[in-house]
Amino acid sequence: MKDKIVWITGASSGIGEALVYAYNNLGAKLIISSRNTDELFRVKSNCKSQSNVKILSLDLEDSASLTTIANEAIKIFGKIDLLINSGGISQRSLAMDTDLATEQRFMNINFWGTVLLSKAVLPQMLARNSGSIVCISSLVGKFGTRYRSSYSASKHALHGYFDSLRIEIDNPNIHIMLACPGFIKTNVTINALTANGSAQGTMDDAQNNGMPAEVFAQKLIKAIKAKKEEVYIGGKEVNAVLLKRFFPNLFSKIIRKAKVT
Repeated sequence: MKDKIVWITGASSGIGEALVYAYNNLGAKLIISSRNTDELFRVKSNCKSQSNVKILSLDLEDSASLTTIANEAIKIFGKIDLLINSGGISQRSLAMDTDLATEQRFMNINFWGTVLLSKAVLPQMLARNSGSIVCISSLVGKFGTRYRSSYSASKHALHGYFDSLRIEIDNPNIHIMLACPGFIKTNVTINALTANGSAQGTMDDAQNNGMPAEVFAQKLIKAIKAKKEEVYIGGKEVNAVLLKRFFPNLFSKIIRKAKVT
């Protein structure tokens, strides 16, 4: 990865932050983005090679600005070799309690934000006949569970869109991957939106006992290097994907009783 250009969204915390450090250690040149500019500077200050890290703030919810920002990102180093769409928000509310404005935010940030940035960087990848786009989905992008209805919908949408996009492009030199984390120990549950759009403000037990973000980052990097199309990373919860596929009735019984917070 030495001197490869990697753009990471959601880079101010969690999975995105862990990926910044990992790729910085590998010698990549980084563009790091999120809404929280102060936190981006903190992340940059923790990097071993700070001169290889450029900050570009963005708001995934501001759809009208994303194509322009993507063009700015390309101009920084002249290209993007790898885009990792790690930015997003989670949910902790029942479907019937959640207001429409909050539900729309999940789609705008998690789905449309990822789509718009990816479509903006793809032309220069196609022109160079080289590039990778990684979307951080979720295990609940493969199945649903309590308190995640709109979040799960936004992640399911990523799979439908990017699986289709991969087929349409049909180019072995353009790599598109969907990564599905299980419980990863980050602040995602603290920042998760409740029914009225306010942050939950507390850490879930399952998330608190999850895989360290640094471990996830290393596993994800290996999957990207192997050019996998889809990968599930986490603890025993990743087995739920196969359980849902081959034993759907049993899965339904188990997921109803599962502790998901």
